[in-house]
Formats: sequence, C-alpha cells, structure tokens
Amino acid sequence: MKIAVIGNGIVGATFVSEMLERFPENQIVQFDGIKGTATTASAGIIAPWLSKRRNQKWYHLARLGAEYLNQLAQKYEMPADVYYQSGVIYTRDQADKLSELYQLAQKRIKQAPQMGEFEIVDHQTIQKEFNFIQTKNDGLFVKGGARIDGRQFINFLQKRNQGKFEFRHDVAQLKREGSHVLVNGEHFDLVILACGAWLKQTLAPLGVEALIRPQKGQLIEVTLPEHARMADKAPVLMPEGERDFIPTNQGTLLIGATHENDQGFDLQVSSQIVEDLLASGQRVIPGLTQAMVKSVRVGTRAYTADFAPFFGYLPEFPEIMVASGLGSSGLTTGPIIGKLLVDLVADPQRDVTSLTKPVGDYVKLGGI
Repeated sequence: MKIAVIGNGIVGATFVSEMLERFPENQIVQFDGIKGTATTASAGIIAPWLSKRRNQKWYHLARLGAEYLNQLAQKYEMPADVYYQSGVIYTRDQADKLSELYQLAQKRIKQAPQMGEFEIVDHQTIQKEFNFIQTKNDGLFVKGGARIDGRQFINFLQKRNQGKFEFRHDVAQLKREGSHVLVNGEHFDLVILACGAWLKQTLAPLGVEALIRPQKGQLIEVTLPEHARMADKAPVLMPEGERDFIPTNQGTLLIGATHENDQGFDLQVSSQIVEDLLASGQRVIPGLTQAMVKSVRVGTRAYTADFAPFFGYLPEFPEIMVASGLGSSGLTTGPIIGKLLVDLVADPQRDVTSLTKPVGDYVKLGGI
C-alpha cells in the first residue's frame, strides 16, 4: 500500500513510526511543507490524571496517551531531552484545595496506575528542588508525571526511521479526480491528514469544511539568576495562579504557554506576551530579568468548538483519514492518536467511540 502522510507534527510522526514498525512493507511518503506547527514549538507536561475537564472521551484518550507515550519512551530508549519522567508538583494556596486534589488523585489512580506514587509535599521540600521558590504554598507531587519536548520527539523518530520512508519538504495539495483523490497530482491508496490547524485549508479543495480554529501559543525559555538552582532531575512545577514551569536538561526553564484565540496563523513573537510570561516567572523567581530570556517558541494549535480532538476515516472519502483539534493537550493525545490511526488501518471497523466523537461531527460535506 502506498500511503501519503500530510503533516509532520506529533500525530504524523508517530503514525509513520508505528506504521513502519507494524507494516514495513508499505510505501510511505510524508509531506512537511507546512511550517509553524504546534509540535515543533512545544514542550509540555504529560500528566492528565488530575484534569477537571468533564469530557470523559478526552480523559480516556489522554489517560491512554500518557501510558502509551511512557511505553514508547522505554521501548525506544528515548533520551531525557526528549522525554523524561520527572514527576509533577501542583501547588495550592489553601489546605482544602490541596486536600481536594489529593482526593481526586486517590480516585483517578484506580484506573490510571501510570500516575505512580503521589504525596503531599510542604514548601520546604519543594524548595529543595527549586531553591528560588518564593511561595509558601504546599503541593501535591505525582511521581508518574513527565515532561516532553515536541521538537526533540519528532527529530528522534525521524532519525530512528531514516531511510525507511520518503520525506518531502512540499506543501501537499489535494485534488479530486474522478473517484480518486490526488496529492500533488499523485495517487495514493491511503492519505493521512495530520496537519493540525491547517486541516481546513487542506480539505477545502474537496468541498469539505473542517470545523476547527487556529490558536496561537507562545512560551519562553529562560536562564536562571546566579542564586537560583534546580535539582538535576527537577519535576515540572505547576504553581497555582501562574504559568507552568518546565525544566530542561540544559539547566534552563520553560515558562508557558499562552492560549491566544484571535491571532490566526501569526507566528510573530509578541513582546507583550513575552513580558506577561516573564512577569509570571518573576513572581516565582527573584532576580529574573528580560536579559535572561534565551528564546521564544511560537506555534499554532488546532481547536474544536468542544475542545476535543477527533480522528478517523473522513465520511464519503474511504481513502482519507484525518486527525485534528488536539489543542494544548496534543503532546499527550497526539502519539496515541497516531497509533490508533494505524489500528484503524489494520481494522477499519475498530470501535473508537469511547475515545472520540464521529469525524462527521467536526466536518461539513458539500459539493464543489
């Protein structure tokens, strides 16, 4: 089978890797002409278990995603700068809030052993990990939480699979020709659309409207003041009321990320946003200055009206599969979606209704 994969974000990269491992006889061509994707700009937290989102399909998918990603990291022996099970600390400013979080962890671990051990830690213990913490808030430490770098994850998979598939730096364009859909004039047996927020533009030539919107996200990487210190294997820190603080393996700290709904596909760094992210850092890290901002990452996420991802075969187009709408949890749900797309290739009748609504809920079909 000849397969086109449009997009090289976390879904597309994982799909290619999983497909090559399970069905190496297939010919895969991956198109990477779209720039500014969410994955390559992202670094994030793999710890969905204490989310209070009510969407149970999303939670089930994210829970499986965290488990699958950990299995993938161990199987491929991913280095710490790609994926690292560092644990996560959530701080709270009131004892009753912390107790509520602990009770939620007790409930969730019954179906999510991937969480690992969890315990309430006082602010003195937190300061052993981050000596710059000003807050006196205690927190909940969840051992199974992890951090991941999206760009490094994709690079790792590409390097691992180098030479096993064809990679093209082309923008893929779809065109209907009779009963077939062509990609840049070429016929494929299967087309995987894993192009995130660009799904709307990609599907438009087929008379299909994807009901998604772009969302801009920015985060900053900072070096620390001389007095500031992080433990070598410091966990992710999620202080209440502030941005997330994600340690890197280079002694720097990532702070973010934003959720900007009115910026479309703009990838320009916003000085106002950088100042806001820096201000959050300064409330936690004394002595942090503008000069310590090492870099800024900017990307575009895809969102749906119900903030849920979707994936599966495109109605009326049996040779096309789509995945989009991952939003800010894409680093958690993206790999498992890539894997599930391969499952659907192997068994098109596989039931995924416990994980996502039908694709038809997120697209409008019409004539051209």
